[in-house]
Parts: sequence; structure tokens; C-alpha cells
Amino acid sequence: MPIRSLSSALKLGAAILLFLAGVWAQASGLVDEFRFYWPDIRYLSVQHLWLTAISGGLAVVVAVPLGVLLSRPSVSRWAESLMQLLNVGTTIPTLAVLALSMSFLGIGTAPAIFGLFVATLLPIARNTYVGLRSVSPALMEAAAGIGMSPLQRLLRVELPNALYVIFAGIRTALAINIGTVPLAFLIGAGGLGELIFTGIDLYDTVMMLSGAIPTALLAVLVDVMIALITFLVVPRGVNPARQR
Repeated sequence: MPIRSLSSALKLGAAILLFLAGVWAQASGLVDEFRFYWPDIRYLSVQHLWLTAISGGLAVVVAVPLGVLLSRPSVSRWAESLMQLLNVGTTIPTLAVLALSMSFLGIGTAPAIFGLFVATLLPIARNTYVGLRSVSPALMEAAAGIGMSPLQRLLRVELPNALYVIFAGIRTALAINIGTVPLAFLIGAGGLGELIFTGIDLYDTVMMLSGAIPTALLAVLVDVMIALITFLVVPRGVNPARQR
């Protein structure tokens, strides 16, 4: 009986070793295949980040002042109506936005940046608007009581207290942006979508993953970077992460 148990254990151990060896051999082959695409991954990742930086940066530059403007009492009655115009860029499928921008900007980087810019505007503008409108009225009354002008109240009271919500909108917008950039390949703008869509067309799983995995990693990396910036920039009293 002990001999049979020992024999069974040896067989089981041998089977496990063979399985692990097969997994290792397959993984080694995949690593070698991924290495084949490494120069393309590096080059296209730079293109991907460049498209995100330009379109996302333009969206921040436009959407934050727009959100500030819509939060002013003199304009607030039209804020929701104007916000619906920005919602068009999110409601219409991004590929359709890129196709429409391509119709009057041609093929290449310019229509891709414009389409990504339009698709990224709403989260930033809405979070800026909501963050500013959510500032405690008591703080605003106290600021007015000590003689602050409307501009001083905006810069010293409203914006510092709304920064956390504004950065949350920027994080959401950039995550959407990075995940949408692969579609820019379809209109000749490059990016990691070149590996993704070409891999799909050729039924090449490794090529497809060589574009999909870096895209996911870039989204996580950018999200972590924005979260770190938020932690460092947002005042202690309005950062929930620092209050815990």
C-alpha cells in the first residue's frame, strides 16, 4: 500500500512538473513574440501619449474656464442648457465624431486631436461647474464679509475648495481619452490602435495584445499620476484622502 501511494505521488508530481514546463515553454514563446513588437510598442506609445497630451491639455485649458464661467450667478440659469451642447461630444459615438472631424480636417493628426478634444470636454467642464457650485455658502458669505472682491473669492475660496472635484473630472476625462485614442488609427493618426486593429484583422492575438496591454497600462499610469498630483495640490481641508 505505501508503495502504491508513493507511486501515485510520483506520477502526480511528474504530471505537475510537465504542466509547469509546458506553461513555461508557452510563456517563453509569448515573451519572444512580444519582444518582436517591442520597437513598435515604444514608438506607438509615444504617439499615443502625444495625442492624449495635446487633446487632453486643450480640453483642460478650455473646459475649466468654461466651467468657471457657467458657475457664475449671472450665467447659471443657462448653464444646464449650455452643458447639453458639450454633452453632444459624449452622446455621439467617438468614431462618428472622428469621422465627422475627418470630413472637414482631412486625414491624420488634426482631426484625431479635434475629435478627442470634443469627447473629453464634458467631464472636466461639468466637474468644474459642480465643484464651484458646491462650495459652502457660509464660506462665500464669510469671504464677502471681510471685503473680498468676486475675483478674490473665486481664486482664494471657490477654486481651492473645488479642486478635488475638478481633478476628479480631469482623471475621468483622461482615462476616457487614453481608451479612445486607439480609434485615431482608423483616420491615420497612429497610436497603439495600429497594433490592436491590425492584430484583429490578421487574427494575430500577440499583435493585438501588444497594443491593448500598453494602452491599459498607460491609462492606469496616467490615473495614478493625476491622483498623486491631486494629493499634493489639493488643500488638506478639502482632500478626503488626507482627512482619513
